[in-house]
Amino acid sequence: MSSPLLRFSAVVVALTLTAATRAQTTVALKSGEQVYRETCMACHGTGVAQAPRTGDRKAWAKLIAEGQAVLTSHAWVGVRGMPPKGGNPELSLEEFSRAVAWLAREAGGNWQDPDAAMLRRIQAEEKKRLAARPRAAAAK
Repeated sequence: MSSPLLRFSAVVVALTLTAATRAQTTVALKSGEQVYRETCMACHGTGVAQAPRTGDRKAWAKLIAEGQAVLTSHAWVGVRGMPPKGGNPELSLEEFSRAVAWLAREAGGNWQDPDAAMLRRIQAEEKKRLAARPRAAAAK
């Protein structure tokens, strides 16, 4: 029969291994700047297809005025010449939203990386945007 100390030690080891395994399998989210450099810079760094250039306060002012949830959701589903998710289907909504916030800050905006509440507002705006698409297409 094993001692209580031995059983306790086995439990501690098992919990430690479980926590370590969980930490190894958790993928760290990219920062807004990382996403910008990997995905957004190709267009927003050069202004291709009339994308507002990074740091251009005048071009971004009107977009920033739309609000973080609205602008992010529109960009997430695609707007004007911008494809959905900036053309990178691998991005999570949170990573994408961090990049939009980073771009807004670069242009003088005071946007923070999205918290859970902001992500819910972005998702609500996304639903509105997607629901409006069939009506807009039917009106043409």
